[in-house]
Amino acid sequence: MELNGKVAVVTGGTRGVGAGIARALAEAGAEVVVGARRPPEVPVPKTEFVPLDVRDAESLRRFFAELPRLDVLVNNAGGAPYRPLAEAEAERHVKVVELNLLAPLTVSLAAYDHLRRAEGSIVMIGSVSGSRPSPGTAAYGAAKAGLEHLARSMAVEWAPEVRVNTVVVGMVRTELSHLHYGGPDGIAAVARTVPAGRLAEPSDVGAAAVFLASDAAAYISGASLLVHGGGERPAFLDAATADNRRHGDKES
Repeated sequence: MELNGKVAVVTGGTRGVGAGIARALAEAGAEVVVGARRPPEVPVPKTEFVPLDVRDAESLRRFFAELPRLDVLVNNAGGAPYRPLAEAEAERHVKVVELNLLAPLTVSLAAYDHLRRAEGSIVMIGSVSGSRPSPGTAAYGAAKAGLEHLARSMAVEWAPEVRVNTVVVGMVRTELSHLHYGGPDGIAAVARTVPAGRLAEPSDVGAAAVFLASDAAAYISGASLLVHGGGERPAFLDAATADNRRHGDKES
């Protein structure tokens, strides 16, 4: 799964999952450009940072026009704060959809000519929030569901020159995990709900992105790769197990 000689752009690649992806691509041999609104506090080795606003179509077109070539695009920029639907105006939820769905479309269109010439690859960074209820981040979940559908349609429209796939990411341990799950005890408790017994590391997502961008995935397009440690244990199983145990105790 080598990317030697390839040029890759990672949006939002300055921290967390994005930094993990940028690091993995660089370690696989790619020349990596990281685009974000603010420079990284801790630069990722062997990558170049450029200021980039994924919601500004004109600046995106200028940026890609100035690139000599492009082989891999990773649409990673995104995210959302916890915000119950009824506690914010519609305009704020619309901004979440713009960042997580419309911006990847805008970036991909700006990069299309380069990718077509290079017979390149797009990797969308999706989320398990797009396939299950996401109370508190409903607009984000809806956008991520749309992103997967966009990727599948794009894979058909842009074939055979450009492959398009989605990495569907579960819970990841990053420098901001405490904001979502609490301190070490909270993170450990959440990790126990994952069949794999831990949260993902950014490097896990990075390895999946490298695979989909590499020649090892040359016949894979329009696919969604689940990187979620086995998903989430259904709550009813624990309830059923507890009930069965009580039954067993009575019978014995």
